[in-house]
Amino acid sequence: MKITIGVCLLLCSFALHAQQRPLQLWFDKPAAQWEETLPLGNGRLGMTPDGGIEKEKIVLNDITLWSGSAQDANNYEAYRQLPEIRRLLSEGKNDEAQKLIDKNFVCLGPGSGGPQWGCFQMLADLAVTYRYDGAAALYEGYRRWLSLDSAVAGTTFSINGVQYLREYFTSFGDDVDVIRLSAGKKGKISFSVGVSRPEKGTSSISGEALTLAGQLDNGTDGKGMQYLTQVRVVNTGGKQTVKGNELVVEGADEALIFISTATDFRRPDYKSLVEKNMKAALQKSYAAQKQLHLRNFSKLFGRVAVDIGNGPAEELTMDKRLAAYYKHPEEDKSLPVLFLQFGRYLTISSTRVGLLPPNLQGLWANQVRTPWNGDYHLDVNVQMNHWPVEMANLSELNLPLTELVRGLVKPGERTAKAYYNAEGWVAHVITNVWGFTEPGESASWGVTKSGSGWLCNNLWEHYAYTDDRAYLESIYPILKGSALFYKSILVKDEKTGWLVTSPSSSPENSFLLPNGNHASICVGATIDNQIIRELFTNVIEAAQKLKRDKAFADDLRAQLQQLPPAGIISADGRIQEWLEDYKETDPQHRHISHLYGLYPANLITANGTPELAAAAKKSLEVRGDDGPSWAIAYKQLFWARLLDGNRAFKLLRELLKPTLRTDINYGAGGGVYPNLFSAGPPFQIDGNFGAAAAIMEMFMQSHAGYIELLPAIPDLWKPAGKVKGLKARGDCTVDFEWKDGVVTRYNISSPTRKQVKLKVNGELKTVNAGK
Repeated sequence: MKITIGVCLLLCSFALHAQQRPLQLWFDKPAAQWEETLPLGNGRLGMTPDGGIEKEKIVLNDITLWSGSAQDANNYEAYRQLPEIRRLLSEGKNDEAQKLIDKNFVCLGPGSGGPQWGCFQMLADLAVTYRYDGAAALYEGYRRWLSLDSAVAGTTFSINGVQYLREYFTSFGDDVDVIRLSAGKKGKISFSVGVSRPEKGTSSISGEALTLAGQLDNGTDGKGMQYLTQVRVVNTGGKQTVKGNELVVEGADEALIFISTATDFRRPDYKSLVEKNMKAALQKSYAAQKQLHLRNFSKLFGRVAVDIGNGPAEELTMDKRLAAYYKHPEEDKSLPVLFLQFGRYLTISSTRVGLLPPNLQGLWANQVRTPWNGDYHLDVNVQMNHWPVEMANLSELNLPLTELVRGLVKPGERTAKAYYNAEGWVAHVITNVWGFTEPGESASWGVTKSGSGWLCNNLWEHYAYTDDRAYLESIYPILKGSALFYKSILVKDEKTGWLVTSPSSSPENSFLLPNGNHASICVGATIDNQIIRELFTNVIEAAQKLKRDKAFADDLRAQLQQLPPAGIISADGRIQEWLEDYKETDPQHRHISHLYGLYPANLITANGTPELAAAAKKSLEVRGDDGPSWAIAYKQLFWARLLDGNRAFKLLRELLKPTLRTDINYGAGGGVYPNLFSAGPPFQIDGNFGAAAAIMEMFMQSHAGYIELLPAIPDLWKPAGKVKGLKARGDCTVDFEWKDGVVTRYNISSPTRKQVKLKVNGELKTVNAGK
């Protein structure tokens, strides 16, 4: 391996010195609302303790706990309406076409508004009531914290001269929740613990175990998903008794609370799994349990380290720190790094190989009816959840999304036939764990059909980053099926001669017709054109690498030549959102789907397509910098791809503004809660993930055919910094340092020896990468 600019020194010292800042959120009082609690998760189980003194509420989660059930809501006669819909659109009667779609071209039944659609739900509330010798109101020295690099939370305070300590983690070892209660003096631990949920849960005592069991509504006969939660307490000293449906501990020196949970989602043996995990946990000491947890978690979290400086704000509680940062970001350089690592932490905590990808709330919910059902939106949200995964060196955590998409293929084939009489498979705007692929219940948002193609971008990116040929083999049928669908529905636009989708729409947005009516349905929305162009290109490359389907690839090449360009520049210099230059009904709309070609795709690049890049800038200027957090994060990504670090930083600062709002918001808003969950409002985790991806894109990019270091670094971060462990496309791991905005050291490693194009300090060169 060729080492340049003194990299040998870097290799020895980087791991120790890249990140010496504390990666911790902390508070000096209990949480006043759920958005101030501390999120813990191990990819399946989650919990959020509020740190209460006398009464503590700990919300429990299981990522597989869903109501609803599989359904077939396809309208199998819908395809018969296509000729009339297309005729109306060709005549400019978009509003009439939309009425026809609303009547005959959406899903049957209530769609996402019905009980069969289902909802990701909270599992339970664990209620712990504490008793002390002195008055609890006179507590002192309170501190509540979450350490990101250990995935352990804690609460400490003193009452009447006794120091109390609670530690919490969702174990990456025995797959249970663990809570340890201790005190500075013996015999001071006294409490009772119960578990409940707002509906469909029955708690009881069975021997020494507290259990909660129930069955959710499936939307048909009521016999939906089943779950079981078991709580055990192991106390050292003192005594344990039962009172009603609570376990009671009096005068203990220490107590451990273990919570084991499972659902019957793909696990008919879920009850035995609960017993197995609990038994394994009870056989270990707390020290051994914690050590196993730390070792397994650190294998993932420890891959990336970043340092761009610190400041006095690190000594502030998180709520005060956020308020200070919004006013004076120059005084707290380490907060963006904390937020980046919080995004990585949330990824590790909310998904695992073999289970489900993070939903709109990751795996954390404190309600039975989560906002927007806590489901998987396919018009940006679930994709954004996965944008940081590859560069954050957590590649394997993309695989749960791959399997979710694989499960959409069969139902998506039925939907393709029902609505388009087309080959291949399609998914529209929303899906759930039950494999829903039908259009949503309203034409204004539900008929967007770019969702399946967009998902294929996520699948392709895992291959692009890993060079895993076996993985490419496994996803090729998915990619081909999606391309086959779009290939078979394209029609020739009479005005331009291009092949386009009809009907089409730009996600959740609308425009004005010449008659003054609003419409969402159109011909050839820009996002459709960009996604199809990208997908066809990727499938052609995959077919070549796998040496198959030459005739199919040739057909795609021929259609590629007839697609609209990656972007059409309007008269006022912007990229058009629609094939025609319609007037927007909301110029500051939260969705910016017509810039898909800029990110996550590479169809528009700052240096490769400068005219389109300039038009993208004008589009963003008109769109503005406000919106829900996920939209702000998306704009931050766009400006990073446009190589404007200061503008990207401005968006990051907007995203980090503090808020406590929890109302459902579709327009201006955004911000983060005190616990760093992103706010729409309400809480939506995609803003966390989008911002994490954007921060990394400011440090490094690899989408334009080369790796570029510091492509969009803001002036505030230029004095000095270190990055270790970021991944670039081509299975490369990158470490580098800089001073005064100039890269001083770098190293690129790879499992196999290869030559890599690298742009560093403005110079494009070829360097060797290897083990």
